[in-house]
Amino acid sequence: MPEMTMVEAVSHTLCYEMEQDERVMVLGEDVGKTGGVFRATDGLYERFGRNRVVDMPLAEGAIIGSSVGLAISGLIPVAEIQFMGFTHNAFNQIVAQLSRIRYRSWGTLSTQVTIRTPYGGGVRAPEMHSDSFVGHFAHCPGLKLVAPATPADAKGLLLSAIRDPDPVMVLEPLRGYRLIKGNVPDGDYTVPIGQARIAREGTDCTVIAWSAAVEVAKQAAEMAAAQGISVEVIDLRTLVPLDMDTLHESVTKTGRVVVLQEASLTGGFAAEVMTSLHEDEDIFFSLKTPMVRVAAPDTPYPVQMLEPDYLINEQRALNAILKTLEG
Repeated sequence: MPEMTMVEAVSHTLCYEMEQDERVMVLGEDVGKTGGVFRATDGLYERFGRNRVVDMPLAEGAIIGSSVGLAISGLIPVAEIQFMGFTHNAFNQIVAQLSRIRYRSWGTLSTQVTIRTPYGGGVRAPEMHSDSFVGHFAHCPGLKLVAPATPADAKGLLLSAIRDPDPVMVLEPLRGYRLIKGNVPDGDYTVPIGQARIAREGTDCTVIAWSAAVEVAKQAAEMAAAQGISVEVIDLRTLVPLDMDTLHESVTKTGRVVVLQEASLTGGFAAEVMTSLHEDEDIFFSLKTPMVRVAAPDTPYPVQMLEPDYLINEQRALNAILKTLEG
């Protein structure tokens, strides 16, 4: 298994699947001749040509709208939106069109579309480039959401997303693109959509995270271990649908829960996770202390110099773990 960065794993997977299935195509801003703003599509234009790697105008609505039509015609589009902060420019196409085609057509049509979009902070990007709008799209029936935290999962989840008959949004962590490295399986490697991963085993507290926040959770778990506290870290991998079986097994074992999210606090996906746990009777009665959220403040994403004060970090996560142990 070769070692890759996350962005290398994405590029490798796109090339692999385009070779396997001639219906698969890539479209987005600068994905062709430039190779993408993060070089995730580098080399694909030269290898597969302009009919399968399409440079689109600076119009996210056109990118997703075109993907809907291409999918209905029998192709398999992989659309790149350069930053999740720009997805609102295609919100109507995603929520009112892409995700509803199967329902609207009484099951006669489907939109096999994958939307790739990097998100999250930690790279001092300009305004509207680091926003984490996970909660907005989790509230969109018909759309699946996956969020890899490792290069291996970047390949496995992306391959599963491309092959899924319904639309899937793949959330790729900006700060993990080149900072996170790991071994990536060769060949036809997939990770099932809807299956979480135990990133670290423990017995005293369950910390639930996804995407770049998984690394924060693991660092906090290391700090807790130095104080004699055993923390289990769950990497959700898929947000929609949520893997309640893995969460049930972990939380009924530890009795304590911390949920990390990069997004601002109110209405974030962490609240959905906690509500789902609360509604499970076995989990509810196994809780020893109230669950705790760690999130960004309810403010717009700040200018670069204030980013460290806005983002969640391992110390805040550790404080939350300790809070669950106070009881």
